[in-house]
Amino acid sequence: MMIAVVLITALIALIFSFTNGMNDAANCIASVVATKALPPKVAVAWAAFWIFFALFIFDTTVAATMGKGIVDQNCIDVYVILAALLGSVLWIFICTKIGLPISASHALVGGLIGPVWFVYGPQYLIAGGIIPILAFIVISPLLGMVAGFLLNCLFILLFRHCPVKKVDKVFRRLQLVSSAAFSLGFGGNDGQKTMGIIAILLATAFASRPDSGILQLLYGNGAAAAQAAGYAGFFVPVWLKYTCYALIAIGTVTGGWKVIRTLGEGLSKLYPTQGFCAELSGAATLILTAIWGIPVSTTHTITGSIIGTGLTRGVKRVKWLTTKSIVGAWVLTIPAVIVVSGLIYLAMVRWFGCPVKTL
Repeated sequence: MMIAVVLITALIALIFSFTNGMNDAANCIASVVATKALPPKVAVAWAAFWIFFALFIFDTTVAATMGKGIVDQNCIDVYVILAALLGSVLWIFICTKIGLPISASHALVGGLIGPVWFVYGPQYLIAGGIIPILAFIVISPLLGMVAGFLLNCLFILLFRHCPVKKVDKVFRRLQLVSSAAFSLGFGGNDGQKTMGIIAILLATAFASRPDSGILQLLYGNGAAAAQAAGYAGFFVPVWLKYTCYALIAIGTVTGGWKVIRTLGEGLSKLYPTQGFCAELSGAATLILTAIWGIPVSTTHTITGSIIGTGLTRGVKRVKWLTTKSIVGAWVLTIPAVIVVSGLIYLAMVRWFGCPVKTL
């Protein structure tokens, strides 16, 4: 029975990767679509390629943070992870349907916090992992905004005597580079988040059932080391890396077009120079945080970058009403998913008899 629940939970986690790509497709291609640097279908294919290519560039530092840096590992079992994923997927699906860009990363963080907090208590939350994530809710869009503003000001200064049409033509081509860089950063950060959850799920399940042939197969090369050590530590099988990156790339190809329109048209009218600056500044933030192992929101980052470039044409050129609704979703996501996933876990414990660990 437990093996079946593990497999179902892993499947839901993989669906989460897919929906993450769907919602966050807008982050990677909104600028190139808005400036007509690429047709929408070509843009999503271009982004998907670079998202998957991130597999060969980045280590699994973000996956490790998601797997063992948010809640105490002693609290984690298959049912905690199942509740976290159900709450996260539900929230992302609703927001994607209504065209609201949110952070899939923060939905997953809230999903993990909820069950542990509701059942085991706040003392089992890891403040050292959660605080940087919460801090970057503010820091990542501010970094994107400042970098986008300064970079765009630099190009305005450098090309102020050049014909506008010629500058637009050059930067439409350069947007291929900036879009690729942003997609690479997106893959390096978001591609690892579900990976970390599934890795700790398999580790926990394997620790309780090391004799299971299915778990040994799924856990891959980590199984032998875990048996030798007597404990299944954090290990990411190769098949899991490829699967998570592939699914988030496929999700991007089938992305939420309402969200793409919200980011590409709803915040500020973009020109090729601004699109290039927004993507490049956002890419720098994502790549650095992926290297540092900090799960950040690509949605927050690119939104801040787009606003920053829009500010070069004046405060009134930014559509603050749209910005207000997006920021509202940012603030609401983690608390909302904490409550949803926490209630789901309580229901699983009280109504379906799911076991709770004795700590």
